[in-house]
Amino acid sequence: MTAASTDTSTGTSAARTAEATVYGYPRQGADRELKKAIEGYWKGRVGADELRRTAAELRRDNWRQLVDAGIHEVPTGDFSYYDHVLDTSVMVGAVPDRHRAAVEADPLDGYFAMARGTQDVAPLEMTKWFDTNYHYLVPELGPDVVFGADSRKQVAELAEAVALGHTGRPVLVGPVTYLLLAKPAPGVAPDFEPLTLLDRLLPVYAEVLADLRAAGAEWVQLDEPALVQDRSPAELNAVARAYRHLGALTDRPRLLVASYFDRLGEALPVLAKAPVDGLAIDFTGPAAANLDDLAAVGGLPGKRLVAGVVDGRNVWINDLGKSLAVLGTLLGLAGRVDVAASCSLLHVPLDADAEKGLDPQIARWLAFARQKTGEIATLARGLGEGTGAIAARLAANRADLASRASSSLTRDPVVRARAAAVTDADTRRSQTYAERVAAQRERLRLPLLPTTSIGSFPQTGELRTARADLRAGRIGAATYEERIEAEIREVISFQEKTGIDVLVHGEPERNDMVQYFAERLTGYLATQHGWVQSYGTRYVRPPILAGDISRPEPMTVRWTAYAQSLTRQPVKGMLTGPVTMLAWSFVRDDQPLADTARQVALALRDEVNDLEAAGSSVIQVDEPALRETLPLRAADHGGYLAWATESFRLSTSGVRPDSQIHTHMCYAEFGDILQAIDDLDADVISLEAARSHMQVADELGASGYPREVGPGVYDIHSPRVPDAEEVTALLRKGLEAIAPERLWVNPDCGLKTRGWTEVRAALENLVAAARELRSTL
Repeated sequence: MTAASTDTSTGTSAARTAEATVYGYPRQGADRELKKAIEGYWKGRVGADELRRTAAELRRDNWRQLVDAGIHEVPTGDFSYYDHVLDTSVMVGAVPDRHRAAVEADPLDGYFAMARGTQDVAPLEMTKWFDTNYHYLVPELGPDVVFGADSRKQVAELAEAVALGHTGRPVLVGPVTYLLLAKPAPGVAPDFEPLTLLDRLLPVYAEVLADLRAAGAEWVQLDEPALVQDRSPAELNAVARAYRHLGALTDRPRLLVASYFDRLGEALPVLAKAPVDGLAIDFTGPAAANLDDLAAVGGLPGKRLVAGVVDGRNVWINDLGKSLAVLGTLLGLAGRVDVAASCSLLHVPLDADAEKGLDPQIARWLAFARQKTGEIATLARGLGEGTGAIAARLAANRADLASRASSSLTRDPVVRARAAAVTDADTRRSQTYAERVAAQRERLRLPLLPTTSIGSFPQTGELRTARADLRAGRIGAATYEERIEAEIREVISFQEKTGIDVLVHGEPERNDMVQYFAERLTGYLATQHGWVQSYGTRYVRPPILAGDISRPEPMTVRWTAYAQSLTRQPVKGMLTGPVTMLAWSFVRDDQPLADTARQVALALRDEVNDLEAAGSSVIQVDEPALRETLPLRAADHGGYLAWATESFRLSTSGVRPDSQIHTHMCYAEFGDILQAIDDLDADVISLEAARSHMQVADELGASGYPREVGPGVYDIHSPRVPDAEEVTALLRKGLEAIAPERLWVNPDCGLKTRGWTEVRAALENLVAAARELRSTL
């Protein structure tokens, strides 16, 4: 779009181009049609052709929504049946040997086998995508890998967009980020560095780029978010080498290198000098530092700059005036400036207008993916045509921002006074771990290698129907509670018969480990349709932290106490920790995270104390997001870990010495926060370990971690059921690092996503393995 326009700051006339774009879009559809189609395919109810038609319709609808909102250039190739990093592994031919036969026999089934595994073959490891709650499938690479280009998916999706009359920009994971995300394949030396494969990988990318150019791509986006992390000189040299190679290609589209989630730092001058045609840079949150850094390197003269000025990871409306000021500054730093969100909109829900139950005042403050595309288009118009063209939008935006800033819904003086009164003593147990462990063992009298599960049991269709019936008024609260009690009785009975030592009530009353608590705390908002992809077909509805947090009444005591009344064995109280309550919510952007965490911690402290008073001797406060929320730059780690571990201790430090505090973490890399794990001062920690082959047990053992540990032996994100021999082998490996008196036996994570048939068999095998090992110890 070219216009003789009015300058956004001076009102003078200037010829300018400004286009609107996004890096990616939610995949699931308004009613999670993709999830339903894929799960139907897995169960044999949906055929492959029907699944492909559903996917094509969703892509078509997404592109139409984007174009209708004013987006000029739509992303292609970002759509995925499971994960975009897994798609990249397929694109470059990095299929593990154990999956190769399945992929060759049926590419679609082989693809899902890599993602989920089969009864006979383990899936790829899964971990968090940078500091988000999205999970990716970790590439497995070794020195003997043979790469080969397979651009069919990327070419086909570009062709779909072009056929519909859209300007499409294919989006690929960049070669450096892809290799930095990879791990050594099983059997490969653990010190093997996948980045050494770069020169072998670049010709494959060159072939894909040529295929996309032949299919009509004018631009291709190469995502390199790994460059916002601390990178060594050798890694930065690899970046420079990679883009010298790709930039020198003669048969290629124009290249747009994108990075997001934080400041680029030392990688920015490397990219600015690279022979590529444009950069897409994040200018929100901590990445706002990119503005000064870009000016310091002399900008991008003659190149395209796609400016991420709309926050793609949170749900609050954009400050349009502030963003326009940033864009106005950027005009002098690049040959062309376009407007985008800070990252893919994959990380936010689809449409705020679908939330009919929200307070109209609060609804004015929210922007989901569709609303964000409107903000992007408005900013592009303002940049290209001048502020006069968007005057009404700017006035409405200023009013909405003022409404939120002045609202009594966001501030509670009582909550703030309590948080301000917290002392260091409030964050410490009355005895050290070494002093209290004997009291806990005397009280609980558990066997060697005690068995437990993480918390949730399968959420059956009957349970979901009961919750829906309660919401719709088809049944009353008394009938609903009878159904929950019946489920708890079944779960407790099964665990007793199976021989599990520390029981759980199964959480049948909970819809989600964060949403359940958010619905019972002041200051939180829950959505009805705000689904966001976590991994594969697992979607969650992150609640929204809108105001100060408090707990009006107990949230879990009723059900935990009922479960404990059914058995003489200990039943764990189950809570979600303060960091995870923030990480898996859309947080406030109007106060420091540490302040919000302290408010949540105090609410949870009340719940922990009430559980203990009601008879709970074991209380688990889950913090799977502790590592996930770790800042991407090492310089920022210390401040974050200080308030994060303090908030956990504030939640749990009010109990007696003989009450055992557990925590749980899963699906992240824990090696670089081992000291923080110790600083939590939990008595027992359970962690994901099955897919990573007990790596975390080795790390904890090597660090001298002194507490009790339950490294997971059952991968609950796969349909395969491990037999007793497999569990025994994993436990033996765990015992190489963790002393038997400190080793627990448990699954990787909660069981709500699995079926009862799988869960019964897996837990029976888990108990059998523990008993076998006890007899030898």
